[in-house]
Amino acid sequence: MQYNLTEEKIKIIQSLGKLLKNGTDHNVIIHIGEYSNSKKFLAHTAILRYRSDYFNKILSEKNIKKEGGKYIIKKPNITPQAFEVILEYLYIGEINITNKTGTELLNIMFASKDLKLEELAEFIKEFIINHHHLLLQNDPVGILQIVNDNNTFIKIKEFCIEKICSEPEILFKSDKFTQLSASLLEIILKRNDLNLDEIEIWDNLIKWGSAQEDREIKNFFKFIRFYDISSEDYIMKVKEYLPEELRADLLRFYMIPGHEPECKTLPRRIVDSVIINRKHVEVFADWIDKKNSWNVENNNGTINYKFNLLYRGSRDGNTIAEVRKKCNNKGATIIVIKIKDSEQVVGGYSPIGWDSSDTYKSSANSFIFTIPNRKNIQTAKLVYGYDDPYSILCRHFAIFGYNDYNRNWNVNNPFSSPKFDGIPKGNLYMDDYEIIQVVEKTSVSKNNLENTSLIKSTVENFGTTMKNIEYTSKKSNQKSILKRLICGKS
Repeated sequence: MQYNLTEEKIKIIQSLGKLLKNGTDHNVIIHIGEYSNSKKFLAHTAILRYRSDYFNKILSEKNIKKEGGKYIIKKPNITPQAFEVILEYLYIGEINITNKTGTELLNIMFASKDLKLEELAEFIKEFIINHHHLLLQNDPVGILQIVNDNNTFIKIKEFCIEKICSEPEILFKSDKFTQLSASLLEIILKRNDLNLDEIEIWDNLIKWGSAQEDREIKNFFKFIRFYDISSEDYIMKVKEYLPEELRADLLRFYMIPGHEPECKTLPRRIVDSVIINRKHVEVFADWIDKKNSWNVENNNGTINYKFNLLYRGSRDGNTIAEVRKKCNNKGATIIVIKIKDSEQVVGGYSPIGWDSSDTYKSSANSFIFTIPNRKNIQTAKLVYGYDDPYSILCRHFAIFGYNDYNRNWNVNNPFSSPKFDGIPKGNLYMDDYEIIQVVEKTSVSKNNLENTSLIKSTVENFGTTMKNIEYTSKKSNQKSILKRLICGKS
């Protein structure tokens, strides 16, 4: 008859759990937290020494405080809720994060780092990143404040801000938004990738400012792109707050076609363009992914790409040499051209970019487009090129197809794409044109998640709370965990 070792191992782990819960024969008292949020924990030197280098070092010090024969350790900078989870991990090799909020998880991560439990801290970090969306939705302000105040969370802070800029409603629709600190609000308002109409950003700034005591919102004006606000919204919502100089220049901007802003301002959000704006970019992103190609009303506002201005004719001199210098070998690019004396915009997308090789290249995902009225995105339409050897001609300027569409738009019968009405034929007269690099966004978490090595169980039925997660290392199976617990091997 074979003895069931598995059941015996489980019993040992359960016994260690009872030892922790009951505190039988404890010889260590650990005071955690301070003031009203504090708690006393009972522990055993044998467990602490062999499960934690941090505690082993403290317990080995000659001058460690003792009372009644028991060691006294104080950690006021750790929350009792976080330490309870960590102590259970030290005793039984598991962590229970049932019903933990994002802020509580961050506290556990901070405590793990403070106690030199690097593997546990890494596990918590990966878990937070992997489930960031629901965590941020529950308490975006609380999470942002914690990661902003502690250098331990730099990567998580970057990830959270990136996520909020991509989906700003997570923060701005939170009932705690007005409790956001001024320093964090400044960080977010500065971002060029904040995916929200400028007037909505302004409305939220006013909302935040109204809830503050003795705080001048004018300190944040320099982060607002006022020239991207419509004249109607400017008159109704903005004008009364602004200084005279800025009001005068905005009036000229609205009244005089082509007026260049005189007041210093930050670049447009999402894309630094004088021809297109965020709404156009949203549609371009969908077209690149071949989603919602013919129904721009279905666009969900998510932009999975970064749009970086490489070249602008009116800014960079409009020479072949400058185009080559700024645009060659930059990867995927989109060209936007504003037709002279109109609101029409035409252009094309090359997923393989350009160079000066004077050769044709194949590309199944290139497209050309027209927006007859750039102020009405519903007028936009496009056509994808054929996947033939002549999709893209790499020369000094973008040429789509077998000389079908280029800067001069000399075309009669397209060769490499379906016939497409709406683009002017013959020599193309333009007010300006831009070449914009298109780069797929790489989330801060992407590489981190690929390196995750510590998750045994994933979250099941993850709603507003997190279910129990057992923590083990992929490098250690259940047998080796028991060996560490029983034999004191690390």
